[in-house]
Amino acid sequence: MGLEESSMKKATIQMNLFDYFYEQDNFTIKEATELVKEVRGKRVNDESIRARIYEGIDRGIFKRVSRGVYKVESQINGTTNQCLLINGDGRDLSMIKDNSIDGIITDHPYKLPKQLKGGNRNFAEYELFKYEEKDFKEKSRVLKDGAFIVEFLPEESEINYEYLYEIKQMAKKSGLKYFAKVPWIKGNSVANTGRKSKNTEDVMIFSKGKPRSLKLNAKKNIQTALNNGLDIKGMDSSQVKALLEENNLVVHYMSGTSSMLPTQFNYQPKSITKRVHQAEKPVELLEEIISYISLPYEVILDQFAGSGNLAVAALNVSRNAIVIEGVENIQNTSQEKRNLAKENFNLMKKNIEEQLDKKATIIDINPITYSNESTVGYEKLENDYDLEI
Repeated sequence: MGLEESSMKKATIQMNLFDYFYEQDNFTIKEATELVKEVRGKRVNDESIRARIYEGIDRGIFKRVSRGVYKVESQINGTTNQCLLINGDGRDLSMIKDNSIDGIITDHPYKLPKQLKGGNRNFAEYELFKYEEKDFKEKSRVLKDGAFIVEFLPEESEINYEYLYEIKQMAKKSGLKYFAKVPWIKGNSVANTGRKSKNTEDVMIFSKGKPRSLKLNAKKNIQTALNNGLDIKGMDSSQVKALLEENNLVVHYMSGTSSMLPTQFNYQPKSITKRVHQAEKPVELLEEIISYISLPYEVILDQFAGSGNLAVAALNVSRNAIVIEGVENIQNTSQEKRNLAKENFNLMKKNIEEQLDKKATIIDINPITYSNESTVGYEKLENDYDLEI
């Protein structure tokens, strides 16, 4: 089993603890040890687990609550959000447990031969692929019931119309229901390629089963307020919601996104020369989409992070993010392409750090080098990051 394959399929101790205790008030060293050794079946000693917790405290992943008791930092007082940067294959989600993700927003590098150039970073041939049904089954596996998945897809054309149909069918077979499609209008940017000029991408939205309830049920909330003698004259839905919460009354929601989706998203992308990644999306666009499909402090996944702007947008609107960027099947990839992948990952990380301006801790849970490691090198990685090589 290759180094990259092992690292993605066998999560680190810190990732296991972060994932498992994410929504719990706290955890003890005993509980952490039982999780890692008995539930996850990792062959490590108790001292190693304790050491990883202490390292996690230093890196901002965990916080000491009291003697021998710790908490995942991202949920303390509901004020801190985290971003996990994973250097690996976005099609391999085996390190993420079932029904644990609150939303997926991603833009897979689909092979469009005429759209490979531009920007500071170009799509490399080894990055390009077409979705298979197993990709959607994995997305469905990690998503919570009712959660939304957002796929950025090219405008339909003579080149891709069959593939776009296949995507919808693969999603359907995997338990993902078609929800809506909203075009992203790229301001005044126009691409004169193919048979017609283009300045849109499609934002295609699916849900895992029946869509979750994020939309305020204005009728029921008004009735609840009136039944309890509250004065709501002149209030909009959000103000009624706030008033109900202030009075410890139930707020009612209905199935769907947090509000009615717009007829279109209209955001100007960066000029090609200023992009970190060929397919970079405006942070403001991603912030709006995230706000439609999730709630504060929930977890959003981007499998093909590119510029990393999804992480920036998520933290800006108080969400946690897991973003993956790297190379598929890296053990079969040339050294030159491995080096390029590492360079691209570092560009993404730098972009996130610069935009966040230290707003939140960034965690690279898998800082693995791509050079040909000797046996000693493998042992060092195994000891440092608890990987089973």
